Amino acid sequence: MKIATYNVNGINGRLPVLLRWLKEAKPDVVCLQELKAPQEKFPEKSIQEAGYSAIWHGQKSWNGVAILSAKGKIQEVRRTLPGGAEDTHSRYIEAVVNGMLIACLYLPNGNPYPGVKFDYKLDWFKRLHSHSKTLLRQEVPVVLCGDYNVMPTELDVYKPEKYINDALFRKEVRAAWQRLVKLGWTDALRHLYPNERIYTFWDYLRNAWGRDAGLRLDHFLLNPEAEGRLRNAGVDKHVRGWEKSSDHAPVWISLSE
Repeated sequence: MKIATYNVNGINGRLPVLLRWLKEAKPDVVCLQELKAPQEKFPEKSIQEAGYSAIWHGQKSWNGVAILSAKGKIQEVRRTLPGGAEDTHSRYIEAVVNGMLIACLYLPNGNPYPGVKFDYKLDWFKRLHSHSKTLLRQEVPVVLCGDYNVMPTELDVYKPEKYINDALFRKEVRAAWQRLVKLGWTDALRHLYPNERIYTFWDYLRNAWGRDAGLRLDHFLLNPEAEGRLRNAGVDKHVRGWEKSSDHAPVWISLSE
């Protein structure tokens, strides 16, 4: 089974890119972030014509997450991260697909640091940490993936010294990531490629794509049952170079059935 995560940065504006990539890559399950579309504006018909069923949680102007499946029914479990009664952001959706529990997330950016947005990011991380303990107790493969807005190590950012006070690389954020992983999750790409410089995001500014000045922000965390089925992983980097593409590239893993 091929599972992908992709921050589309506006699903309607970049729908041709998404559909082109779906046809080329043929993932079985896709987790999308940053839909930037209200619930009623999700392009369900086009997604269905591409061969995918979908569930989604939209939001006007920003945020928004979705899970697509070309293989089996999607059984929605939840569409909010527990612990945030006053949180109105659409950043989390969770479902059972083909016997696997898949959670799609869009963790807050957190900039500028310091500030309320950074505090919100750390609080969201705490909620994710708490809920992930429940997910780890599941006796099925669990995949926790999406745009985490964190570069876990210096290997995941082209110029670490530039990002010391950026909310994506602040020591508090990286520590939150480490606490999450140490619960028992496996970082799929880093597990398979422990020493490679891998990027999933290139800014639109300063010719970042042309210079390969990238960041690794999009991650797959796997519970032991899923990690035991991991066969391959990668980044469809070339998609970032397509016209009107997102500033993220699709990231994928391959699991045995």
